[in-house]
Amino acid sequence: MKRSGGNWGDPVSAVNREVLVHAIERAIELGKGRGFKQSVELIVVLKDVDIKSPQLKIREAVPLPRGRGKDLRVCVVGDADIAESAKEAGAYKVILSTELRDMSKKQARKVVSVCDWILVKPELMGIVGKVLGPALGPRGKIPVPIPSGSAIKALVTRYKNTVLARIKDQPVIMVAIGTEDMKAEDLAENAVTILSSIESKLPARSANIGKVIVKTTMGMPIEVPIGR
Repeated sequence: MKRSGGNWGDPVSAVNREVLVHAIERAIELGKGRGFKQSVELIVVLKDVDIKSPQLKIREAVPLPRGRGKDLRVCVVGDADIAESAKEAGAYKVILSTELRDMSKKQARKVVSVCDWILVKPELMGIVGKVLGPALGPRGKIPVPIPSGSAIKALVTRYKNTVLARIKDQPVIMVAIGTEDMKAEDLAENAVTILSSIESKLPARSANIGKVIVKTTMGMPIEVPIGR
């Protein structure tokens, strides 16, 4: 990852490395003692953007360079030819095409509720849309087609540490950057990776970033000064 002057990550990133690390450390300190391992969240508030514009339909799958802090549950939909490889790769659940076609609406909702990511053999995307689509949409989840020739093990490993940065109905993006037991420097690197991905989709890049906030699941929000 590139480093330049006081900024960290992609040159378009609006935050200063040291300031970001300090904000994350403070957020973790203020959020301690909740009785469970909390996620650390990044909240990006946009400004001067029209979220109804087709160009601003941000929906980015972002692999975290320092990991998520816990494995996300990756499910794989395919035929017998990839089922064994998916199981060996540690997929949370493997769904065969025959199972998918016989799946009830209740079963589909259960699958969608337990899977963070659903990787799909391309020729099965149509049936996945029909069977799982009605449950995926309301939860903001998307099926991911498996690229031709991809190594299933590497793909499953990647998505165990991949988060979805997306705009819903407000100019705000909220996404987990890890867990409170991770190093602040590693969380900051994850945050900058997400910020760089978001900024690359904005018409005025970092100038469209109004606020950057970090917090733990149950903790106080800490605003990170924009370093422009």
